Amino acid sequence: MSREARLRGRQGECEALDGLVATVQGGRSAVLVLRGEAGIGKSALLEYSRGSAAGCRIARAAGVESEMELAYGGLHQLCAPFLDRLDRLPEPQREALGTAFGLCAGTPPDRFLVGLAVLSLLADASDREPLICLVDDAQWLDRVSAQTLAFVARRLLAERVGLVLAVREPCLEPELAGLPQLEVGRLSDGDARALLDSVTPGRLDERVRDRIVAEAQGNPLALLELPRGLTPAELAGGFGRPDARPLAGQIEQSFLRRVRALPADTRLLLLVAAAEPVGDVTLLTQAAELLDIEPAAAAPAEAEGLITIGTRVRFRHPLVRSMAYRAAPLEDRQRVHRALAEATDPQTDPDRRAWHLANAAPSADEGVAAELERSAGRAQARGGVAAAAAFLERAAELTPDPRQRGVRGLAAATAKYRAGGYDAAFELLDAAELSPLDDRDRAQADLLRGRITFAATSAGAALPLLLKAAKRLEPLDAGLARETYRDALNAAMAAGRLPSGAQAADIAEATLAAPPGPPPERNDLLLNGVARATTEGYAAGVPLVRQALDAFRTGGVAKEEGLGWLPFAARMAHNVWDFETWTALSTRLVGLARETGALAVLPSALHMLVANRVLAGELDTAGELVAEAATIGEVTGSRHLAQYAALVLAAWTGREAVTREVSEAIMRDPAIQGEGKVLTATQWAAAVLGNGLGRYEEAYVAAERGAEHPQELGGTYMRSMIELVEAAARSGRPARAAEAAGKLDELARAGGTDWALGTSAMLLAQVSQGPAAESRYEEAIERLGRTEVRTSLARARLLYGEWLRRENRRVDAREQLGLAYEALSAMGAEAFAERARRELQATGETVRRRTPDERAALTAQEAQIARLAGDGLTNPEIGAQLFISPHTVEWHLRKVFAKLGIVSRKQISAKLLQSAQPALSYSRSA
Repeated sequence: MSREARLRGRQGECEALDGLVATVQGGRSAVLVLRGEAGIGKSALLEYSRGSAAGCRIARAAGVESEMELAYGGLHQLCAPFLDRLDRLPEPQREALGTAFGLCAGTPPDRFLVGLAVLSLLADASDREPLICLVDDAQWLDRVSAQTLAFVARRLLAERVGLVLAVREPCLEPELAGLPQLEVGRLSDGDARALLDSVTPGRLDERVRDRIVAEAQGNPLALLELPRGLTPAELAGGFGRPDARPLAGQIEQSFLRRVRALPADTRLLLLVAAAEPVGDVTLLTQAAELLDIEPAAAAPAEAEGLITIGTRVRFRHPLVRSMAYRAAPLEDRQRVHRALAEATDPQTDPDRRAWHLANAAPSADEGVAAELERSAGRAQARGGVAAAAAFLERAAELTPDPRQRGVRGLAAATAKYRAGGYDAAFELLDAAELSPLDDRDRAQADLLRGRITFAATSAGAALPLLLKAAKRLEPLDAGLARETYRDALNAAMAAGRLPSGAQAADIAEATLAAPPGPPPERNDLLLNGVARATTEGYAAGVPLVRQALDAFRTGGVAKEEGLGWLPFAARMAHNVWDFETWTALSTRLVGLARETGALAVLPSALHMLVANRVLAGELDTAGELVAEAATIGEVTGSRHLAQYAALVLAAWTGREAVTREVSEAIMRDPAIQGEGKVLTATQWAAAVLGNGLGRYEEAYVAAERGAEHPQELGGTYMRSMIELVEAAARSGRPARAAEAAGKLDELARAGGTDWALGTSAMLLAQVSQGPAAESRYEEAIERLGRTEVRTSLARARLLYGEWLRRENRRVDAREQLGLAYEALSAMGAEAFAERARRELQATGETVRRRTPDERAALTAQEAQIARLAGDGLTNPEIGAQLFISPHTVEWHLRKVFAKLGIVSRKQISAKLLQSAQPALSYSRSA
């Protein structure tokens, strides 16, 4: 059939595909997901794209239902033609992709590092000629291939790469949601009639045509298949058989009739082809020989148009494959899989061989189960966690020994959890716990249930489960028990306000009673310090925490230990007012997470570093980190962490619309609804915004709500109290302001750092009078001036200047307000800067607004790329850090050069530094 006939009625779809090809040929990337029911013409549209992409290289892949559990299978299909370019990738990407594809041995790669490698590989392949990637039946891709292609699709920009994925509805994968979509709808009656006429020989009775068109409901494959069930007499005017089956069922029945009409050997050969999804003709031939099938058996299926055997085996439609397989008796399927296992080379393709053996097994078989377990290990080594879970799940089913079955089921549940399949993980865990597990296995099951609950439900719901697991692990594995207590305390911090029945004190008391873990001792010191702060009061725990933090800061930290303990240590450095250690540990954590590709850790690490840089007055740097966090959140699904980071920045910049938008997005996020931290964080942000804008009544209401729960283990309570003092003092509530300042002073004295004591002095000054107030403002400025907490220093100057103006000391006020205005303006704290400007004007100064910063013309990602390029990083190095291709880095840099008016990378740093200098002008009145 001609392509024109197949694409009858598809003008809009063809134009969209033509546009995609033109975009790619013009030098930009493009992505499109074709959605539609079975037989609607998605494959024909992919073929149209292939035929219309003149001058482009074509890469193809297709998902196969029986291949869904083989890690990176679909991705390997797509990338195989370009693997000769693997040596051109940066070493970490080259090793990750090589390990994923089984080309070399290595540690299990992070799937996002694999995604970056695929992005770089496709971008490199498009250098010579534009590249069009066509993926059919994407709903049947193995999970990690689907995730990787979705990652690549979201990162494509300035490459000459087009990606078109066809997905059968209603199976749109969640990974593909949010990508550009095109629904392939049903044909109109006119186009349906024309298509039917073009493929039906002889005269077609009008009434029969109308019935076929009505039954086909605009589905092209149905129009081609339904007439095959009618005799020539019926087509010429006989009465058709009424058929009330659903459309998909009618198409399948048509294929089923055609399969059943074939000779027995042909049906068996078709079954072999359906069970062997690679399309390997040699393997098909070898398996057929083992089953005593003659080569001529293929002819009837080829003549019927159900299959084509050339360099590869291809079915007319995926429904033919599924019907050929499902229609066969179980005994025949087992015979075929046994033959395919025997024909598959155990050295070059052991995993597919193991999968065939599993499908051939009529009952429990320890030998096959053990082979599947080895396949799971190989899949795990390649980073195919979902594939490992599938192998382990099948291995558990085939394990005859009840205890071993439970152990393998527990391993399968763990793999499902790591792959993000939380519901399936719970089911496997439930099944495993029915087996006679030993004490250690049951403790591991408790821990896994807690971790799944933390990830899938909420931190608060996970707390009792983690606590139970930790207690059970104490006599079995002290180190793992301590890590579990750490996870429980982290969950308490993440939850904020704990749900009813959960008590932070319970966790803390159990932590203190637990036996010590293995070296290094700093881990135990940190845990015990946090626990004592919870049970005996903040002041009791701070010395131990600080001792542990000193050890973390000065000592080396191995990768695994760092990824587990640095998030906890960095969080606690903030909570004990140790700004320098907080800076050092959060910076180290972000670097470690980037280096290792630990994207499960990186979003929360970036959130901590954003808060740190905001308080340091580096709001531009914080903005770049927020952009990075948003990128990571997009590809990992941890968007709420990026939103928290964005909220911290938005509140301090004083942009009301942005702050409210981010707050609303956080409160709507179903992943974190019900967590106490949601209310605490959003109310703190509203309080900062209100104080910055001078709307103190609003700030007071928000700060009170943010500070309602002093027992929270996180640091947002303290930050809310800082806002509460200022808002209460300015809204006519001096007693409440004094009470809050007193509580903060107790915590600050326990912390004992200049940051703590300087902040306390700033708060106490606001509730003091006369010389006492002035002395405390001066102490605040002196202490905060010795730290890197520049936002607090600028704010102390602003408050002091406002107090001096109210005392009618205009000259003194101008000095403090001028310094505050310069600092706040330079750092981008717009609301507080405007407040300082208004106060300066009230002293008699005429203040012109700061001239626009050239950097403001840059987007967040452009600014980040500019800074990294200015630091000397190459385009591939920048791309690796930001998860974009070097082509996209170069495209952004061209825009940076144009906006900054420069022509060289060497000019970037100087230009950014120059534009960062404040441009202020004062005209003093008499």
